[in-house]
Amino acid sequence: MIKREIPFYKPYIDKKERRYISEVLELNKADKVEKLENDFSKYVNSKYAVSTNNGTSAMHLAMCALDLKRGDKIICSVNSFPSVAEVIRHFDAEPIFLDIDKDDFNIDLDELEKLLENNRSKKLKAAFINHVAGQPTELDRLYKIAKLYDIKIVEDASSAMGATYNGSKIGGLKADITTFRFSPQMKHAVASGGIMTTNHENLKDRAVLLRNHAIINDGWDAYGNLGYVYDVIDIGLKYDMNELNAAYALGQLEKNEQFIERRQQISKIYDNELKDCNHVSTPVEKRDHTFSQYIIKVDKNRDSFARELKERGINTALHYIPLHLLTYYRKKYNMRVNDFPNALNNYQKILSLPIYLGLSDKDVYYICDQIKDIAKTRV
Repeated sequence: MIKREIPFYKPYIDKKERRYISEVLELNKADKVEKLENDFSKYVNSKYAVSTNNGTSAMHLAMCALDLKRGDKIICSVNSFPSVAEVIRHFDAEPIFLDIDKDDFNIDLDELEKLLENNRSKKLKAAFINHVAGQPTELDRLYKIAKLYDIKIVEDASSAMGATYNGSKIGGLKADITTFRFSPQMKHAVASGGIMTTNHENLKDRAVLLRNHAIINDGWDAYGNLGYVYDVIDIGLKYDMNELNAAYALGQLEKNEQFIERRQQISKIYDNELKDCNHVSTPVEKRDHTFSQYIIKVDKNRDSFARELKERGINTALHYIPLHLLTYYRKKYNMRVNDFPNALNNYQKILSLPIYLGLSDKDVYYICDQIKDIAKTRV
């Protein structure tokens, strides 16, 4: 058997990105950032979109827009990428971790409601809700809880661009702010970009102000040259997106529905091929799902399973290592391994398989065959 080499993720780039990048480089057209923001607002049906230089910047800018202060508290799932808790800690604010639903890997809304019932602290500012693998949490219930307890909702849609809930796109619903990123594979990304959406003009205005050093002036020209007279009215950041990254993001945005369609096709192959595979469980699809990750559970030595797949040329990943197991958060908050049993149990089993537009059916069937072959050796 000839071993293949299948990367976990591979970007798909065609003439769309090349055309937009060429317009920036060769025609000096400095309109891509504005076009991206306008197009993205239309895509998710939000009033406003504010682009940033990467996805973590969008998250941090969202916290800035909420005017997060030292000692404030933000609820978040323990099953999140480190950037969620990281941007909270940059304000010397405190993340409050909650356990997850064992099926969809999103925050446990029963735990959220229980916490809010017993917590009347004025320092509790918001809940930062991530949508794991492209499957949104139960948003109708989330929004009802938020309204009942008067807390703001920020949604991390880093893995849910184009995802829908009851037919409406994430980013244009009832969250105060929703954040996205344009670089699914963050390490060695081809280009980087983030964006936040909101339907609140005050949050948009504050984000726009802080995004570029909190400078106010008599305007910028088409090439970003600062006006003659300016002032600084707050402590700002340097998070604005450049035209080249916006050109790349535009091309990716215009193909996003194509990305989703192909991932859903691949997920059906995985579902069908692995449904009777010993020691392997396929994802539970409870709501609209875009499968930005396809996460299986392996009930017999996941790490050994992953190593054997790697030996056969198949690269995998973990989404995610629970935050309470990471050294900084474990020591900072004196957390124990068993504090979040659902997240811990899932983490010991989960494994993310390759799923992206450039992955051929032949490669998908090869992956399935290797999984089934390895599973046969487990007793």
